[in-house]
Amino acid sequence: MSDFFNQVYEVVKQIPPGRVTSYGAIAASIGSPGAARMVGWAMNASHAHHEYVPAHRVVNRNGLLTGKHHFDNPNAMKELLEAEGLHVQENRILDFNEKFWDPLTEIE
Repeated sequence: MSDFFNQVYEVVKQIPPGRVTSYGAIAASIGSPGAARMVGWAMNASHAHHEYVPAHRVVNRNGLLTGKHHFDNPNAMKELLEAEGLHVQENRILDFNEKFWDPLTEIE
């Protein structure tokens, strides 16, 4: 597992239930702005990580569930988010700005 992927996983593991962040926000928080796509690759591989990584809490910058096709069930991401109290409509987080967790300001 790459050091980059491990840095991504450490950020993702800190996202509280009921909150979401974006690929780009994670990339910026680990000092790699512009590496949002690589964060997506890390999320796709997160199932192989030795610890649980709540990949369902990572969405695109518009709140779209763009990673949903990487789960065993295409509805799993939506179901996990809704179980945490988020509202999803047409594969988009409602109240995205209110539920957005910014690792740059949230991580001490």
